[in-house]
Amino acid sequence: MGLLSLGKPLSWEEIKANGYDEHIRRHGLIQFVSLYNKLKDRPCDVLKWGDEVEYMLVKLDHENKSAKLLLKAEEILPTLQEQEENNPKGDLKTLWRPEYAAYMVEGTPGKPYGGLMAHLNTVEANMKFRRQEVEKLLDTAKGETALSLTAFPRLGCPSFSTPSYKPNPSDEGVSKSLFIPDEVIYPGHPRFRSLTKNIRKRRGEKVAINIPIFKDKNTPTPFVEEFVNDHDGEGARAAKPDHVYMDCMGFGMGNSCLQMTFQACHINEARHLYDQLTPLCPIILALSAASPIYKGYLTDHDCRWNVIAGSVDDRTPEERNLEPLKNNKFVIPKSRYDSIDSYLSPNGERYSDIDLVLDERDCQELMDKGIDRQLARHIAHLFIRDPVSVFAEMIDQDDSKDSDHFENIQSTNWQTMRFKPPPVNSNIGWRVEFRPIEVQLTDFENAAFVVFVVLLTRTILTFKLNLLMQLSKVDLNMQQAQKRNAILNSKFYFRKDLQSCACDCPIENEQCLMSINTIINGGPLGDGQGDFPGLIPLINQYLASVETDLDTRCTIMCYLKLISDRASGKLQTLAAWIRDFVDSHPEYKHDSVVTDRINYDLVTACDQITKGQMTAPELFHCTESKSSNDIPNSVKVAQEIV
Repeated sequence: MGLLSLGKPLSWEEIKANGYDEHIRRHGLIQFVSLYNKLKDRPCDVLKWGDEVEYMLVKLDHENKSAKLLLKAEEILPTLQEQEENNPKGDLKTLWRPEYAAYMVEGTPGKPYGGLMAHLNTVEANMKFRRQEVEKLLDTAKGETALSLTAFPRLGCPSFSTPSYKPNPSDEGVSKSLFIPDEVIYPGHPRFRSLTKNIRKRRGEKVAINIPIFKDKNTPTPFVEEFVNDHDGEGARAAKPDHVYMDCMGFGMGNSCLQMTFQACHINEARHLYDQLTPLCPIILALSAASPIYKGYLTDHDCRWNVIAGSVDDRTPEERNLEPLKNNKFVIPKSRYDSIDSYLSPNGERYSDIDLVLDERDCQELMDKGIDRQLARHIAHLFIRDPVSVFAEMIDQDDSKDSDHFENIQSTNWQTMRFKPPPVNSNIGWRVEFRPIEVQLTDFENAAFVVFVVLLTRTILTFKLNLLMQLSKVDLNMQQAQKRNAILNSKFYFRKDLQSCACDCPIENEQCLMSINTIINGGPLGDGQGDFPGLIPLINQYLASVETDLDTRCTIMCYLKLISDRASGKLQTLAAWIRDFVDSHPEYKHDSVVTDRINYDLVTACDQITKGQMTAPELFHCTESKSSNDIPNSVKVAQEIV
């Protein structure tokens, strides 16, 4: 979720009236310059990386056949964090953080993984341990469980949580939602409520998320929702026909995901990785598609991305180009949660074909202080956003020692990739964060996606691959990736020749439309364009060049087979599996409605699959690998000798 400062949160009115928005922006830029100048020549760091998994707490009421979100995160988090608080420098296996919703917790490994191939074999074991830690604190006898589920199907439906509360759509409400009570926001940290209210206040109205409904044979045409307690008519005005309407931050930030962070050797490698991973974001989003149901309706989307983008869209009508600019500086094409708008490496500049909205004075000031043009434009673009979570105690800072103002803006630009400078006074290096992956049901699947992306980074760097393509095409791919069954039915722009640098031909001729199967597994491009090698065959070439212990090799092969078979359609995405489950349910009326009973049966099946109590051959061939809690002694010894 980003920076979690403590203190007295300020309202948007207080931020604006006191000029804190400009103060934080100005000092945030100064802090970045200070950080950059101190750390741009930082000695080479070693490869380190880690993952973040967000879990949903759920209660299955088997007697009444109902599944509800369990608002218990604040109760269990202190216990989950106990070891870290008592021994912050100890050898911890896991770390835990609060998330946006009172039913969510976020778990990470206790320390980063390193550069040994054997570390890839410990990911799944650590994920299993994390899940076990959460489940120990739940009353499993009463149906309490922890699921890695991207979107809870009936979030926003009546009585979707336990305890159950009523929404507060009045102006005194935090979100003013017609559907989600404010009590669902995590109460243990003031940032979440402050962020929710300030985004709404800055926008001048509630956020409006409209996702196209899946039109089944009995779905009304047009599909139009009726809203209870919509006294001011805002919901009716904002909702689009044939769309599922959602009206608050909880619908997006209340989803779960799987994210990864990589520490690069130095700043230039971090910028290079940031660029090279960007074209992969929509591809892996489609591969991991897991969320076709929102607010109790089947939609025509399989992924969460646009839902979250809409849930934190604080742009005013002027910034959305609905009214002439008067009180705001810019028309801003995207939400602050969206795909990136510029590459960072020298080779990426010619592919940055999106008009970058920025304050030219900020950009020039950064360049005058030694920041190169590309990085200066990237930072200036981030800083067109206002700070929407400000604490009174954090206003006055020493810009030569602090970086909270920079992080305030940086951490609330939630993009597909994030370029992360080292924190102040830490031994952490330059990092990039990979953010598009939808979380999967099992630790096996989540580990497979993590290991796949790690191996892609190693393959890209080792073979000096070039995945760069026009960012405008990446944006098109991001929208294509979210469509129903995009993994099989859609084509995606991708670079044809991964071994070449920039050529003399027009940029648009360096890429063509491909299926995800071709991108992942390789195959002919058609029209006499030759063959595409495929990302997994390239990974296999890399694996053949490095020493790997037998157990790790076996585990990797299981993971790559999962990814390969998802791409080819031999295995389903979770989104497709969920659709089939609903479609075949005896209570489903082919009207796009996911009833409470359908939801119970679906979530129960997901829980049973997670626990290995139910087989799902449509999703994976196996859920068991040779993953281990530690690397083999022989590998440890070899590492020490080296």
